[in-house]
Amino acid sequence: MSANGFFDEGELIAVLTTQPLDRTLDYKAPEGGCFLGAFVEVPLGPRKVLGVVWGPGQGGFDLNKARSVIRVLEVAPMREEMRAFLGKVADYTLTPMPAMLRLATRAPGLGDPPSMRKIYRLGTSLPDRMTDARTRVLDVLRDYGGLAFTLKELAEQAGVTSSVVKGLVKQGAVREEDSPRDLPFPRLDPDLPGKVLTEDQASAVAQLRAGQRTGKYGTTLLKGVTGSGKTEVYLEAVAEALRMGRQALVLMPEIALTAEFLTRVEARFGARPAEWHSGATMTERRRVWRMVGQGEAQLVVGARSALFLPFRDLGLVVVDEEHDTSYKQEDGVHYSARDMAVLRSAICGARVILASATPSLESWANAEAGKYDRIDLTSRFGAAVLPEMKPIDMRAEQMQAGTWISPTLRQAVQQRIEKGEQSLLFINRRGYAPVTLCRACGEQIACDHCDARMVEHRFLKRLMCHQCGETKPMPEICPSCGVEGKLAPVGPGIERLAEEAEATFPEARIAMLSSDLFGSARALKAKIEEIAAGDADIVIGTQLVAKGHNFPKLTLVGVIDADLSLHGADLRAAERTFQLMRQVAGRAGRAEKPGQALLQTFQPEHPVIRAILSGDEEGFWKAEAAGRQAAGVPPYGRMAGIVLSGPEVGPVFDIGNAMARNDAPLRAIDAQVFGPAPAPIARIRGRHRVRLLVKAPKGAPIQDAIARWIAPLRLKGDIRLTVDIDPQSFY
Repeated sequence: MSANGFFDEGELIAVLTTQPLDRTLDYKAPEGGCFLGAFVEVPLGPRKVLGVVWGPGQGGFDLNKARSVIRVLEVAPMREEMRAFLGKVADYTLTPMPAMLRLATRAPGLGDPPSMRKIYRLGTSLPDRMTDARTRVLDVLRDYGGLAFTLKELAEQAGVTSSVVKGLVKQGAVREEDSPRDLPFPRLDPDLPGKVLTEDQASAVAQLRAGQRTGKYGTTLLKGVTGSGKTEVYLEAVAEALRMGRQALVLMPEIALTAEFLTRVEARFGARPAEWHSGATMTERRRVWRMVGQGEAQLVVGARSALFLPFRDLGLVVVDEEHDTSYKQEDGVHYSARDMAVLRSAICGARVILASATPSLESWANAEAGKYDRIDLTSRFGAAVLPEMKPIDMRAEQMQAGTWISPTLRQAVQQRIEKGEQSLLFINRRGYAPVTLCRACGEQIACDHCDARMVEHRFLKRLMCHQCGETKPMPEICPSCGVEGKLAPVGPGIERLAEEAEATFPEARIAMLSSDLFGSARALKAKIEEIAAGDADIVIGTQLVAKGHNFPKLTLVGVIDADLSLHGADLRAAERTFQLMRQVAGRAGRAEKPGQALLQTFQPEHPVIRAILSGDEEGFWKAEAAGRQAAGVPPYGRMAGIVLSGPEVGPVFDIGNAMARNDAPLRAIDAQVFGPAPAPIARIRGRHRVRLLVKAPKGAPIQDAIARWIAPLRLKGDIRLTVDIDPQSFY
């Protein structure tokens, strides 16, 4: 290899592939040679697979048997900092490198050569006659807001044949265009005027700009009350990064949040940024991946996996709603996007902004310890003021059986309807009822494949398992005792609450917001826009509504069950309840009219409920931190979850017991092992699950110890082991 990282033709190179192998493979460099980091196509047995040139080959075998790289792909090579990042994430999460490479290449058609292609957009005419198939095609194009599709993508998304699309082209209802593959994104102009800032915001912007201009790594916790204008503040930091010629990434926890945000970006910079999330078309995802690598996408707005895009010069990462649990991926590679954003930025000299009204205790503690800078926005933007928060003591309310809206809350909602204002009723449960009980034998209908109760979804007329997704029709007869007419819903979900609201407020327009009620991310975005425009009197929502939405006419928030997540074995139960309640309450009174938040609770004296109502956030964090510190748990200690799973429970427990007995590598770092024990949900998709929990001191090298602990294991049959460093949930 030459000094500039070039391998001559025929030189032996090591290639990391996306295949589940435990090492790199040696190949000969292709005709014309290749650079370190080049994306290549290589032969593996009879197949052609994707890989990256990782370094010089190892050799040690007959070089005449070495096969050659088939071709070098026409994409920007993987930069050294990206290779370092993938390696460090792999070491931190104990993930094999091929799985990391798969995360970094999640775009289709990377090997396709640049060329012209046909794309399809919404046309200007209506067809001479409408059919169900034609309607579906046009609905997809409208839902995706003008994005381009290939013929195959559009047909698959609409569930039609390509001839239906071609027929609409002839009618002028769909436009067919020739387009070069993967065009650069429009340039964003950081010098367009932004919104007029308050004194509070201007001070925050000055600090963030100064940090950005250093060109060095640093993390800032931007803590601002809901409605304080955090977005305007960090967009000015984005503008500063763009002025310096560097790229920026804004991570968001929920696809539904991006619609309003993209509009704000376009208003600030004169063009829309690149989008990276599951709601984007495959064509658009490939374009984003390629253009990011070439520096032709200045700003990306996306979900957690956008962190693994091949940025050419990443200068700023914003993690919006940084406390949100959806930043932790809990299948495949178990990583926290918030923590890995800090790691990636440290490697490439970028700034990080962690924005939240209710930060995670980890970020709060890092700011307290001086590892992160901290900026506070203490007042709402413009005329808006923070909502008044009050408890409704459910012990004193006269409730009818089978109802959940208290008389006090009912009266407050009625007053808002009469004033033409909106109310939000919040319950953190999807579906109609969390349990279906037989009143004859007491049986609770459970999933056939999981140790979980099935949730009734009355609108779908089905029961659904929220663990594995299994569904079955709602039965008329108890599957246990065979008695008819005795199955009854127990407890409320969002659908049951909507049913009660319709009966209680018959004249009101009611809208539901829950992730499982919409067929596509675009449909969910459209519904949110309708609500923001005032097309509903009462909004009934799950935790989806807590995440950053701005409903100007919303002046009342009623929390149906503020006690719901206070209890349980989760060490973060109090923190999450506090965050969720404060976030939900923050939806009220975001415009000129003052807001009110009413929390229905059976425990108004509970310390967490008192902290929520008093607004003493710092007092809450200090008390929570003291408790965690005394227990030696995160962020003042290390934890790792080990889950063993298999089709039979006996062999799984045998391995768990053997691991617990042979824990010398863990004892060497003063770590403790708890378990094995059945996981809280002991069976998912027919697989029995057994958990072990490792607890170690703060500075202990827990990854190295766990790697040595599990190295001798030889898992037989269909038994699997997963390691979750810094677990967020313990199911």
